[in-house]
Amino acid sequence: MRKIIGRPGSAIGMSLRMGQCGFAAASIGVMVFTRGFTGYSAFCNLIASMGLQLLWSFGLTCLDFYALRRKRDLQNPVLLSLFVVGDWVTATLSLAAACSSAGVIVLYTRDLDACTVQSHLLCTKFQVAVVLSFLTWVLIAISSHVMFWILAST
Repeated sequence: MRKIIGRPGSAIGMSLRMGQCGFAAASIGVMVFTRGFTGYSAFCNLIASMGLQLLWSFGLTCLDFYALRRKRDLQNPVLLSLFVVGDWVTATLSLAAACSSAGVIVLYTRDLDACTVQSHLLCTKFQVAVVLSFLTWVLIAISSHVMFWILAST
């Protein structure tokens, strides 16, 4: 079996998971410390989705760390199937939450002209949180793509 970059139990795979954790945690942090986010269900969905992603990625980061430390191979077909399904579910939820939050931001800033001088910082925080969630999704997409190809090659 070929060694694919980003496979589970590798340093690059662990760094992908750590990046997912970091961006998801940053997105949650920015959103939580922004007043008024609870008025929009899309932003609450974003926090829930990023929270799930944070837990999933943290768990797999710990598993990758264990595999690296013990020099274990995680390319078991059953384990890879679990990784693929988990990555696809979290990727779909993360993309849906990021897109709906971005739609609310577009409505809020461009269509309603609600970002005046007083609330410009508020709008900027919302935008930063959504950008961080899209960056999380990009890393999830890479991981799920790698997992799929590893599973397909076994």
